Amino acid sequence: MHIICYSHLRWNFVYQRPQHLLSRLSKVSPVVFVEEPVFDADKPALEQQLVSPSLVVVVPHLPHNLSQQEQDCAQQQLLQTYFKTHQIRKHIAWYYTPMSLGFSRSFQPVLTVYDCMDELTAFKNAPAGLKEREEELFSRADLVFTGGYSLFKSKRQKHPEVFLLPSSIDKDHFSRARQPGSEPFEQSMIPHPRMGFFGVIDERMDIDLVDQLAVNRPDWHFVFIGPVVKISPDSLPTHTNLHFLGARTYDQLPEYIAHWDLAIMPFAINEATRFISPTKTPEYLAAGKPVVSTPIHDVIHDYGKSGLVSIAGTPDEFGEAIENILKQKENPAWLNKVDLALQQTSWDNCVQKIVVQLHRKLEEKKMYLKPKKENDYV
Repeated sequence: MHIICYSHLRWNFVYQRPQHLLSRLSKVSPVVFVEEPVFDADKPALEQQLVSPSLVVVVPHLPHNLSQQEQDCAQQQLLQTYFKTHQIRKHIAWYYTPMSLGFSRSFQPVLTVYDCMDELTAFKNAPAGLKEREEELFSRADLVFTGGYSLFKSKRQKHPEVFLLPSSIDKDHFSRARQPGSEPFEQSMIPHPRMGFFGVIDERMDIDLVDQLAVNRPDWHFVFIGPVVKISPDSLPTHTNLHFLGARTYDQLPEYIAHWDLAIMPFAINEATRFISPTKTPEYLAAGKPVVSTPIHDVIHDYGKSGLVSIAGTPDEFGEAIENILKQKENPAWLNKVDLALQQTSWDNCVQKIVVQLHRKLEEKKMYLKPKKENDYV
């Protein structure tokens, strides 16, 4: 039983929730990860990128100037051909973007899953009709997972089977940062104290807060790792103690985090951040780094109330929280509390919960993830 995933995020963009979940699910069932189209072709074609023997990324390449209806028709035909060629007769449809219904609604999956990791309608440049498409997806879905508590509260009235599945961590990966080794050269030139952030830099970041922090404390240095998208790089402040290093791979992140004094999450408080549940929060903690965050609801709910993360709403409060952490140097009691809180937190556990729900729904339909006998695609 294949899992066909429809994603608005590209596999090789930033390694986050879709990659963590689908790479693990591919050990249970083959996964086809369908990206949004690239408009660079003379005629429609489907590029295939093999990530592992059981996970393939497919990218539709389409001509320019196609209408939305023509785009949907071309993608539908490309995938129909792909399914036929690879004998994909039964499949589970796994959606990250409801917009993919435009070309996939005619397919007949045995199960439909909506993994709602963000409130996409609140993001900058959200496509027209997204809200209506999401309502349609709710009507088609057998299961809905949400990436955080705020999303769960928002979506649970829209479907009878909505499950909270917060984003998790690969503890072994990020705990490497607790044993500092050699440091990447471009970061080694940056003085301490050094505060760090990794992730996408977009409209969700409070640029004014970052700017004011840099002005208030010219002796502190702030490191930002990640791509700049949907905002102009020219809009970023240019103080000498702000260091925007660009994107790095997931595998490289622990090498950078290991040499930070603490981690920061300077998110803006706006519609785009109202429902976010940043995956980086437990990743910073697994790396052993204290965290200062603006008052994001899910961060307060999951980590702030228990004292695992410091919450600060203004530049002065943010600076004060950083200063208090820097004065403490090391805090073994806090680190023990972190390790206890993260004990049962892992992407493997998330996938186990997902597989339980998939089996339950499939058994209701008298179907199974794996063939009961050779050449049985049911």
